[in-house]
Amino acid sequence: MSTVAEERVLVVPTPAFHALGHFQGFSADIDRYFPALLENGQLSYRPRSEMEEDPGFKQLIPYVVFRYLDPQGQVQIFQYTRGGGQGEARLHTKRSVGIGGHISSLDAQAGTHQDVYREGLQRELDEEVCIDTTFSERCIGLINDDQTSVGQVHLGIVHLLDVTEPQLTPRETDIQQAGFQPLEKIQAELADFETWSQIVVGEALGAGR
Repeated sequence: MSTVAEERVLVVPTPAFHALGHFQGFSADIDRYFPALLENGQLSYRPRSEMEEDPGFKQLIPYVVFRYLDPQGQVQIFQYTRGGGQGEARLHTKRSVGIGGHISSLDAQAGTHQDVYREGLQRELDEEVCIDTTFSERCIGLINDDQTSVGQVHLGIVHLLDVTEPQLTPRETDIQQAGFQPLEKIQAELADFETWSQIVVGEALGAGR
């Protein structure tokens, strides 16, 4: 038996999410969902291996998209290919526009669930990328995808981070073939991307937000 403690991740019961209004794809209605999910009293930390197979819970996942407006006024989005060492095996080799991951029980030292979420978001950013430029950040919506096995057990909180310069480098070796690309190029190659990226590019960034 392994002596290594299993990671416990922050989850909300799926019925609690549905009670706020079920949707498929992207929702920009942040005020309706985000505060209620963090403050409904039903959040808990559960073993990640169990939660990956239990659609009765949604794992809350910060999903950060980096955007840069170049001198010609062209929108550039940070994208990369997921390597084989990243946690979710079902997404290996897929391209992505999102950086982020699970909120861990280790983040609970922050205090309130709101603080825990922000703590987890910052930890994921610090672990995965180095941002060598000024930026602004805002939450723009949520992703729910019940049409895939991965999506059934995760709920994405989408953050848009606008950088002043395209100075973003990976800290993890499993963030491969990374860099900023024109939004139009990504839209043309969207079939190569994971489902969440397809949703964000198609329903959020494509809407001009």
